[in-house]
Amino acid sequence: LKTAFSEPNMAAAMELRCWGGDWGLPSVHSESLIVQAYAKFSGAKVKVVPIDWTWKTLTATVPELLCGDSAVQEPTNILNYLRKQRFNADYELTARQGADTMAYIALLEEKLRPALLHTFWVDAENYANLTRPWFASRSPFPLNFLVPSHHANTALSRILLTKGEASLHGITEVEGKIYSDAKECLNLLSYRLGTANYFFGNLPTSLDAFVFGFVAPIYKASLPSSPLQSHLRQLDNLTSFCDNILAVYFTHTMTNTISPPPPVQETMDANLQKLTQLVNKESNLIEKMDDNLRSSPQHKPHRPDPKPSLASEQSSTPA
Repeated sequence: LKTAFSEPNMAAAMELRCWGGDWGLPSVHSESLIVQAYAKFSGAKVKVVPIDWTWKTLTATVPELLCGDSAVQEPTNILNYLRKQRFNADYELTARQGADTMAYIALLEEKLRPALLHTFWVDAENYANLTRPWFASRSPFPLNFLVPSHHANTALSRILLTKGEASLHGITEVEGKIYSDAKECLNLLSYRLGTANYFFGNLPTSLDAFVFGFVAPIYKASLPSSPLQSHLRQLDNLTSFCDNILAVYFTHTMTNTISPPPPVQETMDANLQKLTQLVNKESNLIEKMDDNLRSSPQHKPHRPDPKPSLASEQSSTPA
């Protein structure tokens, strides 16, 4: 009888269906990026199978992890599945850090995802010149006429669902709020990261995977119109964070020269203080409610030896 706590079948190959890569990224799709990054961080051997140029471009829900008789969708569910297979990048986190992780991921979903979706799928200039041509070119005929509009409608619905008041006023009335929230979220992430390579010490965790998945497409895409991208590129430590992960864990997209994260200002404005208080409050609630946050799995995970960051490699290179 197979249960959630059964010993994992380590012989079973894991296959990840996702959208393919471009713009120097292993995938252009945020959710697919999250799972690919976490698999790298945790040492999970996953075969990546892009759905590009197949009928699955319209019918599949990606990312989707296939392993034996199991088929798992959605990044959170996939990461939980990998943890049960002892591929746990969060194994060494304290309960407080685990609560912080959940609070920051909730913040990403609430504050950054609407702007991410709007940038690629609702902004008319970006959709016409980048998003629609890209997804159409990777979908077989006649799906190339259907796939972009299908995803655009799904993105718009998701934005309106996230921003409850938007359904009463329409998307144009809340665009300003969407982007101001996203910029504040990026500012908070930048402040929280500081000069470190990762959010919790020297090893990347699930929070690093989520931040990478949300931020990297905004940073790397050739967007003709994006105030959010312009704002992000002023946050040097967040862009260096993305470059470092690409170089260390996705060597085929390694850039030529990457500098270590620069110092960030140590003072917080009022908006950052409010967001920080919000995250801390949510983190405290999570920590109090979930006494079993780190109770599963009980076994030491199959995690590879930590890879050196570019900054540490550069500092150890003899002159």
